[in-house]
Amino acid sequence: MSRWFVACGAIAVCVAIGPSLGAQWPAYPTPGVPRTADGNPIFDAPTPRTPDGKPDLSGIWRLGFGGFDGGRAGEPAGPAFSQGPPVSQFFEVAGRGNPLPIQPWAAELKKKRMADNSKDNPDVWCLPIGLMQYHNHPQPRQIVQTKNLMLITYEANYGLRYIYLDGRPAPNNDPTPWWFGYSRGWWEGDTLVVETTNFLGDEKAGWLDVNGSPYTDALKMTERFRRPNFGTLEIDITIDDAKAYTTPFTVRVNHRVLVDGEMMEFICNENEKSTNHIEAPAWMKK
Repeated sequence: MSRWFVACGAIAVCVAIGPSLGAQWPAYPTPGVPRTADGNPIFDAPTPRTPDGKPDLSGIWRLGFGGFDGGRAGEPAGPAFSQGPPVSQFFEVAGRGNPLPIQPWAAELKKKRMADNSKDNPDVWCLPIGLMQYHNHPQPRQIVQTKNLMLITYEANYGLRYIYLDGRPAPNNDPTPWWFGYSRGWWEGDTLVVETTNFLGDEKAGWLDVNGSPYTDALKMTERFRRPNFGTLEIDITIDDAKAYTTPFTVRVNHRVLVDGEMMEFICNENEKSTNHIEAPAWMKK
């Protein structure tokens, strides 16, 4: 827990996590969950599938190891995970060096961001955070999968992401960039491959992780989603940003399904008082 506070800053965490810890979730069993005779979920049951035979990634998911992994009140214990290759909760653990193939200017910017206690992280200002931050956030996310569109709703900062599965190409008409980028997905066997481009990068949204590793508008993120059984979601994420890194690199994040619980409405700006005591980033003053 202390590592999370160091990485994010106490202000962001108090705003984001505080309401969840003391809240009560509606007590209603999740339909369609394979269970034992005494009602316990069978997390290693076969992967659910859609009518066309694709793995169904729908469900509420939370970080599957490390971080705040104690679960919510009344939530059944999830499956255990092996660390697997390669696994990263954050791209690096503070104080253990910098394993990223990072460009010198990006390393200096990251160093400055950490020295400033991550006060310029968009999460501190209730803005959308980087997708890797969402992947590793202790608050859950819900996936709703249809044939042509997958939606991911993040409880943290009430984020909403669209992933198009209808075969469309990447936009090429110089579109306005997005905080979440523009995501398109396709199936390779039982793996959903999602390519995201057109990020709003550089000074406004360029926080790849909670340690301040930057990304630019050149970022192409490729995610590979796999659901090997009912309770497990494996996501391999490849970062390709030649402006900030010398070579592409890949990390893995494991998620576990959350059953018999619900997402909560979390409005980050509601009753938010902390940012009055922080100097705003330069780009917010323009």
